[in-house]
Amino acid sequence: MRRFLILVAIALLATAPAVVFRLLGLRPSPVADAAIFGVAILAAGFLLSWGAEAAEQHISQGLILAVVALVTVLPEYAVDLYYAYQAGRAGPESQYVHYAAANMTGANRLLVGLAWPLMVLLHWIKDRHRSVDLARSNAAEIGFLLLASLYAFVILFKGRITLFDFLVLAAIFGAYVWRVRNLPKTDNPDEQEEPGPAAALNKLSPGKQWAAMGGLVVVACAVILAAAEPFAEAMVETGRVIGINEFLLIQWLAPLASEAPAVSVAVLFVLANRAGNGLTAMISDKINQWTLLVGMLPLAMSVGAGVASALPLDARQSEEFFLTAAQSLFGLALLLRLRLTITSALALAGLFSVQVYLAFHFRNDEARTIATLTWLAWAYLGLSAILFSINGRRLIGILGTAFLTPSAAIQAAGPRDQKAPAVDRLSG
Repeated sequence: MRRFLILVAIALLATAPAVVFRLLGLRPSPVADAAIFGVAILAAGFLLSWGAEAAEQHISQGLILAVVALVTVLPEYAVDLYYAYQAGRAGPESQYVHYAAANMTGANRLLVGLAWPLMVLLHWIKDRHRSVDLARSNAAEIGFLLLASLYAFVILFKGRITLFDFLVLAAIFGAYVWRVRNLPKTDNPDEQEEPGPAAALNKLSPGKQWAAMGGLVVVACAVILAAAEPFAEAMVETGRVIGINEFLLIQWLAPLASEAPAVSVAVLFVLANRAGNGLTAMISDKINQWTLLVGMLPLAMSVGAGVASALPLDARQSEEFFLTAAQSLFGLALLLRLRLTITSALALAGLFSVQVYLAFHFRNDEARTIATLTWLAWAYLGLSAILFSINGRRLIGILGTAFLTPSAAIQAAGPRDQKAPAVDRLSG
């Protein structure tokens, strides 16, 4: 408990400068503002993650992983929804439209291109396992992420994200949470008892645990709400001051700070011999960002505008969205065997590195950037098509487990049965 209290104190101290700056209206410089408010958002994200982690003992595994994924990315939501809100106030032609889309696509691609491979790499470093295996019940994550990824192409075809898309995407996320709400905890004999700092709260009475968890969440949310606006504006100004394209800074640097707490929780799962849970948390993170975050952008924009509005996707943003959707399909294609191998992780990380390099290399050439994004997206789709065709029967089995198999049947499966892909049994 003492270690946990020390960590909470450190996190609170890290948020203090931002709170003081916000209350006094201090803005020393764009770079300093970005650092101060960025650190506060990062620290608040850790407070959120500890609160969500402590709730693991009280909620079913499937639901808690979904909740952890949602709660720990609230910093990302706060920053991106601020950009969308300002886009509504400034109009559909403003740069804020581009910032909102950039932050959303960057966050989604970082998850698949860096966070997923990181789980496999850490698992290999720690135990020399060449893959992270998922349970049979994780077909739900794959199935619902596939559904959201396919709907992304509907949005792409329309060229805008509307309030109707919010309803559809929110329904997909709601159905996913409903599906995993009662999934059992995986029995792992090698699991360590304390996956993270918040495990110390388990020694308290239930009433005190809930009070502590509630306190962590309330304080963290207050800090995030206070820091989101100055951090988002500081990122824009920092790009202009230091001569880096602010679009790329918002797309890649801002999500690194806001996603760090969520990734840290997943890393703790891996270190506690729960690599499957770590990867599942990152997949669930992708689901909620690819549904709720995308869908809430026109909602925030409508609030800012005062009327129902849609977030337009121009030529650049359409290609960014296309690339993000294509990468999602490729990541899913690599999961059809209910495992992510070292080879697959390297493929995801390698292709992600290529797209980031090319984005910065052609940062001053809009036409070349759009062409590059297009070719990369088609490369992802081509690879995905090959993998889906090879693993067609596994895909059918996963979809059957995700959408048709009763929850009771999944719960009845033993640990070994859960880890063995159902499609392998179907294909003999």
